[in-house]
Amino acid sequence: MANDNSPHREQIDVISGARILSQGWDSEVRYDIHIEDSNIKNIVSHTSGVGSYTPEKVLDARNCLIAPSLCHAHIHLDKCFLLSDPKFADLEIVKGDFAEAMEITAKAKARFDKDDLLRRGKWLIAESIAAGVTHMRAFVEVDHIVRMKCLDAAIELKRYFATACDIQVCAFAQEPIYSGTHGAANRELMEAAVFNEHVSVVGTTPYVENDEDNMKKNIEWAIRMGSACIVHLDFHLDYNLDESRKIWTDFVVEKLESMSLYQRDRLSSENTTVILSHCSRLTLHDEPDWRALSQRVQHLELYFVGLPTSDLYMMGKPRVDQAGQGGGERVRGTLQIPQMIQKYGMQGAIAINNVGNAFTPYGSCDPLSIASTGVGLYHAGTKQDAQTLYECVSGRAIESIGHTLRSFAIGEPADFVLFDMGGAEGGLLSSQRGRKTLQEVLYDPPKERKTVFKGHLITT
Repeated sequence: MANDNSPHREQIDVISGARILSQGWDSEVRYDIHIEDSNIKNIVSHTSGVGSYTPEKVLDARNCLIAPSLCHAHIHLDKCFLLSDPKFADLEIVKGDFAEAMEITAKAKARFDKDDLLRRGKWLIAESIAAGVTHMRAFVEVDHIVRMKCLDAAIELKRYFATACDIQVCAFAQEPIYSGTHGAANRELMEAAVFNEHVSVVGTTPYVENDEDNMKKNIEWAIRMGSACIVHLDFHLDYNLDESRKIWTDFVVEKLESMSLYQRDRLSSENTTVILSHCSRLTLHDEPDWRALSQRVQHLELYFVGLPTSDLYMMGKPRVDQAGQGGGERVRGTLQIPQMIQKYGMQGAIAINNVGNAFTPYGSCDPLSIASTGVGLYHAGTKQDAQTLYECVSGRAIESIGHTLRSFAIGEPADFVLFDMGGAEGGLLSSQRGRKTLQEVLYDPPKERKTVFKGHLITT
């Protein structure tokens, strides 16, 4: 990548004539957004001129819709696009279950090298920026198979895209760190990775351990490491629909309750957060369970991140009878994130998780696609639902990974995505059919977009 050109940045002082898609702003009014030192300096009703600003630093939005930028709260950088990279063409999906996904991924990891990690990672990040992403939490695995290969590639990609996207690196233990032949080696490698200055998050998958005792050790180890290094925590947790199994969310909350590092502190501009991902077992909760959990987490910097595309695919196999015959029933579960936010006052976001691999072979790098899927998945078609779903891949997602909640206000970071409104004469972009409300954007996301990061127009 040393010979590649870095993403192109064009400084912007004014975005002229945009329609703001955010709470508190009239989408029928055109605005001029003035930018200074990477932040919003002022927002005024659109006028025919933009004062003393030089023309080359004025972006003429020409009626386009502008909204806070998007965020990947949870995406795996190292194992993206394995199914479309010719190097791994022989690793085909046959069963489509979790065990096979782990097996295929382990075989792929054994072949990982710097070139393919950088190539596939660059695909993912560039496509994400083009979709409007300015922030992401990127998971990379550290274990006896890949050792530090994935982490080294992530650090190089983080540097390469530093002027175009804020990439938060998560050192991730997909393999057991206490059980199995390689548990101790995996743990030793993870401990070295977490102390790397470029790592902001420690992530684990407790359910891959071979028994409950080792699952407890896995969780306790992650919390100790997070506290020692003052980094964020991210757990893949409770990924089942079995009422007879222990709920590990409760165990994590219990361990966090006495730790000041992960307490909610809104006076801080950057908070150390804990994310619990998947957690499909919680969908079997009844009303008292939800109320009790909500009360327990209110004082914690704890966020739930739903990963619906992976959840639906991994849980999509039909049930079979004793004769091995499959029926039509396909039991699935994914966290009802909008309900958790709106009804129970909990903190959460939704994310893509995987792109183009055996865990999730379908989908794109566009977070708005997952929010759009949420309209049907969560039966969320109202104006309020549209606002919540957009926030779940924008401001709430950014907040979940430790930054402040983003909105259109003076002093806020100038991180935006511009959508083609369509149908406007001389429009900045190209589509014909217009979307004029946030609901319309959620129902059918516009394909043509422009991304602004820290007051600069980004092209990759």
